[in-house]
Amino acid sequence: MKEVQPIKGFSKLTKDEKINWLLENYANRPEESLNMLNGYLHSSPEAQQLHDEFIENTISNYYLPFGVAPNFSINGELYTIPMAIEESSVVAAAAKAANFWLDRGGFKAEVFSMVKMGHVHFTWEGVKSADIVDFFANIEQQLWDVTDSLTQNMRIRGGGILSIELKDKTDLESSYYQLEVKFDTRDSMGANFINSCLEAIAKEWKQLGQSSNFGGDINIIMSILSNFTPECIVRAEVECDIEEINEGSGIENIEFVEKFVRALRIADVEPYRAVTHNKGIMNGVDAVIIATGNDFRATEACAHAYAAKTGSYKSLTKATVENGRFKFWIDLPLSVGTVGGITTLHPMVKFAHELLGNPNAEELMKIVAVAGLAQNFSAVRSLITSGIQKGHMKMHLLNILNQLEATDSEKEQIIEYFKDKVVSFSATIEVFTKIRGLAAKN
Repeated sequence: MKEVQPIKGFSKLTKDEKINWLLENYANRPEESLNMLNGYLHSSPEAQQLHDEFIENTISNYYLPFGVAPNFSINGELYTIPMAIEESSVVAAAAKAANFWLDRGGFKAEVFSMVKMGHVHFTWEGVKSADIVDFFANIEQQLWDVTDSLTQNMRIRGGGILSIELKDKTDLESSYYQLEVKFDTRDSMGANFINSCLEAIAKEWKQLGQSSNFGGDINIIMSILSNFTPECIVRAEVECDIEEINEGSGIENIEFVEKFVRALRIADVEPYRAVTHNKGIMNGVDAVIIATGNDFRATEACAHAYAAKTGSYKSLTKATVENGRFKFWIDLPLSVGTVGGITTLHPMVKFAHELLGNPNAEELMKIVAVAGLAQNFSAVRSLITSGIQKGHMKMHLLNILNQLEATDSEKEQIIEYFKDKVVSFSATIEVFTKIRGLAAKN
């Protein structure tokens, strides 16, 4: 690797200057790399400028495939769900689950609550905890009042601050307290709104503490929303009579549902399995979150924290067989937005929302949860029948062929060859070599 010197003022360089510096210092084939970077730019200068301004130091665009999974019946409405993801079998698995449940009552989804929260984290060195409790009780209304101008528009839409509570956390950390503030941000994810309110509350809280001199100094550590939203919950579920399963893989219906339920119980008691199980759920969830311009990092962190809320990491999905009925469901903490952020800026995000009928936040929560449940159904279904690799590797076959730079004709022959065979990288290489060798001889 070349020895590179630190650069100052990089963000102030033009895009061309940034690219030239990168190519000069890091690229093995500068001309080839430049062509590649330029190849991913938008043909429309206006569209490219929009993308350049989403983040700092942009030099090109990074594409993910944008696919759709049709035939999702959710609460009686038919949806085609947009999914942005690079993993081979995710969209196919979602679509397969959608078709499976389409004639079995479809998916049902319900939002239980949409409460989000944030905290003013602070320390207080007072002697008697009753002092700060009394102080909070006396000035709480002033903390509400200081956010009036910030919450006005949100209150008009039916949202705003729901509660402000003082939390004593000194059992966890010396002198540590919180002001826990709960919010309803309606169709907005609400991060900026929540953080602005928290900072206003923190400033007022500190000032009131200083002016009253009630027995100790309030030291604000930080004010920030929490991406853990255990009170912002959506449930998605499917159910049918065992006789309706008709799995079609040679396994009897009752054996299928019993193995399915057992597989989920294993994921509930064994963290090694639960992590992979939940990762599969998030394949579906994240793909819709990304396509709709929401924050997949926050969604992931929240889901995994929720999976571990009992102190042991568990499955996010559950299944039962009772009175001849198979039931499968997920309870998922989700904080999504359909306004704000890039939802009204990114053209593909706008198109994704249009595909879904421009849902509000509650409707989008249901769609996202259904996508996660569908993904998990297909994954577990494969695991307990044919095995995960049969379907996954067939979807991965094109990736292998593209790595080999196979021609369209070679792809067609190799895909046909593997129609009734298990795909592996070594087997693909072997068939590819034979086909290309025969072509060279001819």
